[in-house]
Amino acid sequence: MDKLTHFDNQGQAHMVDVGDKASTRRIAIASGKISMLPSTLALIQSGDAKKGDVLGIARIAAIQASKKTADLIPLCHPISLSKVAVDFDIDAKTNSINCKVTAETTGQTGVEMEALTAVNVGLLTIYDMCKAVDRGMTINDIKLLEKQGGKSGHWTANKNR
Repeated sequence: MDKLTHFDNQGQAHMVDVGDKASTRRIAIASGKISMLPSTLALIQSGDAKKGDVLGIARIAAIQASKKTADLIPLCHPISLSKVAVDFDIDAKTNSINCKVTAETTGQTGVEMEALTAVNVGLLTIYDMCKAVDRGMTINDIKLLEKQGGKSGHWTANKNR
């Protein structure tokens, strides 16, 4: 991988041609976290947030965002997702919520951007729903953890960093 694929020989941006690629099962896993005040985390855990079930709504927002990735990222291919799973893990020691998204498809291009977009929007939804009580929340550590399928095969962050 020594060149950027979204540019042609003249340096102009273009959508990568995936027409000759084999259609394979592709999986991507991404994660990120949002840190907050202990009182904000307690509010989310209690289910008493003014706007409702914060994590339930964030899960739906993440799934919806994964399906809209091609509308948001200009050179992404619109793809048919076969599965999107969103998991939230509350870490009371660090007053944070970790979000992990697994996206799957069978097709000619990967789902890394769909998983990463879902993580971002899921965490942004938590921020939006809780900003009235904690504007200092921080979103960080967003990254691809793993991808499977396609010509480049299986990649994991732990092995490749």
